[in-house]
Amino acid sequence: MKKVRQNIKIVAGNSNNPLALQIAKYLDTPLTKCNVKRFADMEVFVEILENVRGEDVFIVQSTSYPANDHLMELLILIDALKRSSARRITAVIPYYGYARQDRRSSGRTPISAKLVANLITNSGADRVLTIDLHAGQIQGFFDIPTDNLFAAPVIVSDINQKFDVDNVTVVSPDVGGVVRARLIAERIGGSPLAIVDKRRDKPGQSEVMNIIGDVEGRSCILVDDIVDSGGTLCNAASKLLETGAKEVSAYITHGVLSGEAIERIESSNLKNLVVTDSIYNENITKNIKKIRVISISKLIGEAISRTSNEESVSSLFI
Repeated sequence: MKKVRQNIKIVAGNSNNPLALQIAKYLDTPLTKCNVKRFADMEVFVEILENVRGEDVFIVQSTSYPANDHLMELLILIDALKRSSARRITAVIPYYGYARQDRRSSGRTPISAKLVANLITNSGADRVLTIDLHAGQIQGFFDIPTDNLFAAPVIVSDINQKFDVDNVTVVSPDVGGVVRARLIAERIGGSPLAIVDKRRDKPGQSEVMNIIGDVEGRSCILVDDIVDSGGTLCNAASKLLETGAKEVSAYITHGVLSGEAIERIESSNLKNLVVTDSIYNENITKNIKKIRVISISKLIGEAISRTSNEESVSSLFI
């Protein structure tokens, strides 16, 4: 880790305090003291309890469930820091909510990912740092510098420790995720790639149609950015086993895990599901044997260090 400048400050909202603490520990910098609480009518109140004048401030806040509450916390934190004369404010958003609404899917619908980008920009943020955006073009929704980090280094390291990569096939759960899956496949030694051909009739529901690629007798690893209801993963795992796969695991960056996702995954044919700690969900995953959490705190911490020192962030992924 590079030496971090002395005027760096790490501020945390309420969305993922354990991750913020791990990032602060990596940077050997204590979290900046602040109050982020609610009035009786649930309005958000923020008070920064330390001097931040002229400081380089990084706010760690995922806009995960409850997305609207955590988004408002982020916006008000930015405003409070701006009015406290922080020199530069970086919104570190491990999970960027509303990212799946990145285009008009039908008539008279919003592009919510763009709206949220406008809110963050107009609230006073100077730059954004996030992980595995659902669609890379969302970077262009911001009128401020935006770094979209990849969880690939953390995922690849874990796969190399847990699997015999000579017998692994990396699987994309849909055509849109092929680039992400290919990146993982190349980094674990050029493993074969397979694609799930599916049909999605409506959000949260999908039907697997075909498997493109040879998975016979192989350990298959499904790779994706988000697991929400778990339906796509569970259906894909069943189809891969029917097609001759030896076993099926999944590595997903953001564990949204809404609704009956936990029950669905527990009763599925998945051997295990590995998610990062971009979203805090220990309260629902800690006793689930099939789900394991790996940390991206060092990855984010190093990116913060390099940003503060005006060094390359993209070189983390070369």
